[in-house]
Amino acid sequence: MNYYGSKEMADSWRTVRKNTLQVAEDIPEEKYSFRAAPDTMSVGEILAHLATTPHWAIQCHFIGKMDAVAMEDFGKWMGEVGAASKTLTSKAAIVEALKANGETVAAGLESMTDNQLGERVGLPMGDKTRFEMLLGLKEHEMHHRAQLFLIERMIGIVPHLTRARQAAQAARS
Repeated sequence: MNYYGSKEMADSWRTVRKNTLQVAEDIPEEKYSFRAAPDTMSVGEILAHLATTPHWAIQCHFIGKMDAVAMEDFGKWMGEVGAASKTLTSKAAIVEALKANGETVAAGLESMTDNQLGERVGLPMGDKTRFEMLLGLKEHEMHHRAQLFLIERMIGIVPHLTRARQAAQAARS
């Protein structure tokens, strides 16, 4: 019996994306050019990257329902992701893309059956299940969101999850 299926994945993805959206909203647009260090993505670039990266998963799992992916496929998709992210030049555009693409992924996840999640997809470095690949999409977002939480601290913003925890603690006191 599978206790973590498409509905749970979609719910979990929505939670992760909701938290990313909150970070995008909390950081003022004038700080979207901030870089934690030279040679790193700016706040805006990280958020645009997160808004557009799901394109590969949408193409692979929800549209193409591919059973094998070549390096050329990833190269094409990543080129499309890079081009799309460069068009997101304002906070409003980034937030809208985060919302729209996030819900597209969630709806795609909800539409999958347990059998589809369990299908193996041939990859250049070894097969993975769709479940593992889609879980990796969420893990990727959480990785970058952790970077954004640290950046929030660097620019003087207490991350919203910390604020919520502090408020809950204060209410219990």
